[in-house]
Amino acid sequence: MSLPKVLLIGGGGFIGQAITTRLASLGYSIVLPTRKRGSLRDLWVLPQVTVMESDIHDQETLNRLCAKLSKNDVVINLVGILHDKPGQPYGKNFLRNHVELPQKIIQAMNKNGVKRYIHMSALGADSNGPSMYQRSKGDGEKLVINSNLDWTIFRPSVVFGENDSFINLFASLQKLAPVMPLAGASVKFQPVYVSDVANAFIKSLVMPQTIKKIFNLAGPKIYTLADLVRFAGRKVGSPRLVISIPNFLGYLQSWMLEILPGKTLMSRDNLASMKVDNILSAQEENALEKVFGMSPQPLEILLK
Repeated sequence: MSLPKVLLIGGGGFIGQAITTRLASLGYSIVLPTRKRGSLRDLWVLPQVTVMESDIHDQETLNRLCAKLSKNDVVINLVGILHDKPGQPYGKNFLRNHVELPQKIIQAMNKNGVKRYIHMSALGADSNGPSMYQRSKGDGEKLVINSNLDWTIFRPSVVFGENDSFINLFASLQKLAPVMPLAGASVKFQPVYVSDVANAFIKSLVMPQTIKKIFNLAGPKIYTLADLVRFAGRKVGSPRLVISIPNFLGYLQSWMLEILPGKTLMSRDNLASMKVDNILSAQEENALEKVFGMSPQPLEILLK
């Protein structure tokens, strides 16, 4: 049986590149639309990958991309952002990327008779959640669930790897600061390895039993935010004293980081997300083990 073609939307990011290279190694043909083709030079050399400069937020562009797929092909949507300006129930960029984009993809797939859709959400996605990020992710999920597509939704915890933006953020900060003042120091996370996430996505392509299911993905160990910051410091050889600060100071700290020029390191909305632990509940199973037959890798794999 021939492998389906994969239209990978948002494939240029940290998780997307892991999925792309793994798909290519297995012989899949991948179409990867991106705003800046030059930013994905490392993927050009893969013969199975077609990198196309495209505006994925344009409905007609999505229609044309889906028109080139057969009814047995697959669309994967990995698009996600972490920061936005305040809004109700969320800012316009969260709306554009987490809600309107899935809606446009669903429309394009329906127009062209493509059924199989795999959607990246997040552990903690909730239309009534405390942060704009969680609410927008929850509303995006609702659109997928209410579609007539053969969908699968993945909800990973914080994803880590050599080039992640989470552990490396705290590692970079510890190179600059003599101490690490930290709000939400006791909040719990269950970070999951990027290769494990990529393999779950790819395994689902040949597992029809994953259709119309939501899967939580998490690592084998739970850490507090303070634990993760200390780990990041050890990883780069710049461990710093972590000082827990009250939430009102954390709010001021994150607001200052928001308004600084350049890339946003942390936002007030990130702090709002940390009002709830980002871990599996006692009633939730880790799909990596129970569904995909994998042994999740711990964070310490980065030290090997």
